[in-house]
Amino acid sequence: MAYRGDRGRGGFDRGRGGRGSPIPSDRGRNSPSGFRGADRGGRGGFDRGRGGRGSPVPSDRGRNSPSGFRGADRGGRGFDRGRGRGFGAPREQGGVFLENQPATVDARVADDSDKALVARLRNTQLGNDPDSMPLRPDFGTVGVPIKLRTNFFPVRVPKGPLYEYDVAITPAAGTANRRVKRRIFQLAEQTTAWQHSGMRGTVAHDSSAKLISARVLAQPLTIKVPYYDDDQTGPPEKGGKEYTLTIKFIQEINTQDLMSYLNGDNQYRNYNTLPVISALNLILAAHPLRSGIKVGQDRYFFRSAAVPANLGGGLEAWKGFYSSVRPAHRQLMVNVNVCTTAFYSPGNLAVQMMTFNDSSFGARMEAFCRGVRVKTTHLGYRKTVKCLARQNARQYIFPCDELGGRVSVEQYFLRKYKTKLKYPDLPLVDVGGQKKNYLPAEVCEILPDQPFRGKLTDEHTANMITVACQPPNVNGNAIVNNGLKELGFVNPGPTLGSFGVSIGPNMAVVPGRILPRPGLKYANNVSPAVDDRASWNLRNIRFATGARLEKWAVLLIGDRGRDEFQGPQDPALHTVISGFMAMCKNSGIFVSNELPSVVAANLPSPDRNDDPLRKRAITTIRESLTKLRPKPSLVLVMLSNGDKNIYEGLKHLCDVYLDVATVCVHVGKIKKEKGQPQYFANVALKVNMKMGGVNHKLDENTGRWLSSEPTMVVGMDVTHPGPGSARGTPSIAAVVASVDNHFAQYPASLEIQESRKEMITNLKEMMVARLQLFRQRSKVLPKRVLVYRDGVSEGQFNIVRMEELPEIVKAFHTFDQPKKPYRPQLTIVICGKRHHTRFYPTERKDAANDGNPKPGTVVDRGVTAVYDFDFFLQAHGGLQGTTKPTHYYVVHDEIGFGSDSLQGLTNALSYMFARATKAVSLVSPAYYADVACERGRCYLRKLLQGQIGDGTTASGSASTNEQDVMREAQALWRSGVSKSLKDTMFYL
Repeated sequence: MAYRGDRGRGGFDRGRGGRGSPIPSDRGRNSPSGFRGADRGGRGGFDRGRGGRGSPVPSDRGRNSPSGFRGADRGGRGFDRGRGRGFGAPREQGGVFLENQPATVDARVADDSDKALVARLRNTQLGNDPDSMPLRPDFGTVGVPIKLRTNFFPVRVPKGPLYEYDVAITPAAGTANRRVKRRIFQLAEQTTAWQHSGMRGTVAHDSSAKLISARVLAQPLTIKVPYYDDDQTGPPEKGGKEYTLTIKFIQEINTQDLMSYLNGDNQYRNYNTLPVISALNLILAAHPLRSGIKVGQDRYFFRSAAVPANLGGGLEAWKGFYSSVRPAHRQLMVNVNVCTTAFYSPGNLAVQMMTFNDSSFGARMEAFCRGVRVKTTHLGYRKTVKCLARQNARQYIFPCDELGGRVSVEQYFLRKYKTKLKYPDLPLVDVGGQKKNYLPAEVCEILPDQPFRGKLTDEHTANMITVACQPPNVNGNAIVNNGLKELGFVNPGPTLGSFGVSIGPNMAVVPGRILPRPGLKYANNVSPAVDDRASWNLRNIRFATGARLEKWAVLLIGDRGRDEFQGPQDPALHTVISGFMAMCKNSGIFVSNELPSVVAANLPSPDRNDDPLRKRAITTIRESLTKLRPKPSLVLVMLSNGDKNIYEGLKHLCDVYLDVATVCVHVGKIKKEKGQPQYFANVALKVNMKMGGVNHKLDENTGRWLSSEPTMVVGMDVTHPGPGSARGTPSIAAVVASVDNHFAQYPASLEIQESRKEMITNLKEMMVARLQLFRQRSKVLPKRVLVYRDGVSEGQFNIVRMEELPEIVKAFHTFDQPKKPYRPQLTIVICGKRHHTRFYPTERKDAANDGNPKPGTVVDRGVTAVYDFDFFLQAHGGLQGTTKPTHYYVVHDEIGFGSDSLQGLTNALSYMFARATKAVSLVSPAYYADVACERGRCYLRKLLQGQIGDGTTASGSASTNEQDVMREAQALWRSGVSKSLKDTMFYL
């Protein structure tokens, strides 16, 4: 499960960061457990993966993926804690990967055959095909040329053909269980029928429904499998289950068509590579499926890879490797990367449940034990925990004739097994199938080697990042030394041999470039000094356009914090307020000399059982805020601690109900004299933007193309409910867009829609709202619209073109006038973070101090699309770990970009994220859309934590009525962001 991290990007508007710069909070989103790549230094924390996003994360978005940190790319605020690991092996130092070994660019690129292909295609009719993706117009030339290793290895394509078969399992009952299916295939391979059919060593399968063979198999083909679990010595003599596999021919797959596609044959430009790529992925997975544990898609974990690191709270982190076949110019490649995910720590279920529960205020035993497989100590059988019961061993009473009547579970175990329960007050666990079967958790032992598929707590997430985050040379060495071996790519076994597949031992070497830094301007045309990490500070600099901060107020939260102010009259509070006002004035914000109103809210103590969302505390805050007269334009909230229920509840209250902008700060940090000016400056960045100001702009030269005619830059994203959410919790869509030629203010349209629907449902109306505001602010409609669409997988690129593109065009037509249709030029670029491509500089001079590529590194040759217009860009400088570039893919282009112009513009816009004084790893409009989605999650926090109505429901509960969940979501959402905030950057 890729970690998207359900954390709201950083939790607080803390504005913390180095050298006068606020570092954007980590994203994290919707994620279950783990990190998709042991990387950080990138876009925030998770991805992250959805974290996986200066640095934005992640997530998640995972996006919503099942376990495996989506990128533990962190580099952002919230995690840069400067603390030691505290557990596990010490982190290794960074350096240039394979620094002293020669690197020669792959011959298939060095001969410029890719350039010849682009030139040839540009002169054919294919370039005008409206049903195809835009052709690559050219390759970029701007910047300092460099050579980079990348974690792609050449694959020898089998001559083929390959033969695809469907596998049906009967009876179907119980086969939805992945573990049972996997076991059925294990047993099938041991049957004489499997051997006699000629399948031994010549087929690859997914242990479910698909099988690829190197030769034709006889038809019809059925295999009977007497079933028994792996802890049994054989099938029972009586009453045992028997399954039948029916293997049916589907199609012949011609691998030579793939070679024609890779070599740039015009006829094969629209060739569907998916069948052959899927088949080859299955073939390459044959070894790791047997020797490791597959978690999610294409990720394999091995107990032998490294000693698991203890995460605390009943979990441990395993190292593993990702493997996926990818097409590239004149070469099929396999992308291999490190990944880390959470597994259960073996041990007593009751003890581990309590450990997990105590690890975080928001942790729930239900989330920990659902789906875990256990062995009972009293009878020795193995079962899967379905859910927690509502009663404990003392409360649950059942009829037992053997013991003379009705007894409690506690009495039953004492009298039947002479076992006195240690934890009779713990909820019972249900290990039944169709019927309930309640057991005390303490008679269950967690079986080893089980991935945790739930949502990690904040503490687990922080520890996971510490484990997963490793510098590029460490990750690179892990891939070439351990990854290739664990995946079975070194000395390949009989399956690869029978298909004629082999993998080269060396990483591909591709050309890249380091783009020049864009020019930035603050007030009075002052340009900041941007350093080698693509960051700068605000000393003696004023915002490009200062906002007005009038009628503002301060809210003191009292919540048992160590550093709280003593009340509104505390002299220390007045010192802080005066210092903050002075910083705002020095930064160029107009602030009246009148001190703000101050109110205090002393919150009731938290109650994990009766009030897990702290609704009573939010009610107290509401009562305090409604006392403020007149209504403030902005409230500076002094948070007492890091309770995200208070933060999220406060944002929901103020955005949706009270219609007032808020900026949150942490009392413990704002009171510290050391670093106080820096902290004030970071908060001032947000205040200026929320009040309508402009922090910095692109200089005249860099922004010349943007300002040459009216242009609207748009960011779009969708975030989905994560593990533990109430079933049917809606997804959240955000569309942000610039409003003038400063390209700094990006107000948002924010809506809920059908659960887990990736395409934006109400896109037309959301775009209309953005165009209306652009016209209102700029007095003209844009002539060009550039859309950066975040959060779309490769398989959905065409859906964006087929579904979202027409809705955008419909939005344009609402502005038609008689005999004057409105149709600006439209370009759509998809931003991808959920990938495993990493780049390693080959020479010290081309690397940052930590061995990562330098900010501005762009790659558009060697590992990019064969025909389409795409590139990888790492605009930011990493903080820790291995940086992840963002993959930009053009799916529609009416503006007519060349590679240099789009790459340079995307790099420049990555410096325009207003919450930071540094380049960020995701282009700013898309990052803003991501942040806006995270704000929307605050409004649905109840459902995202699995609660509906007055009770609690687990994410997979069949009793949950999804229509009821949607109705409750609509009630929480109300009519969205309130009136005076909706045209501002309230979400920043």
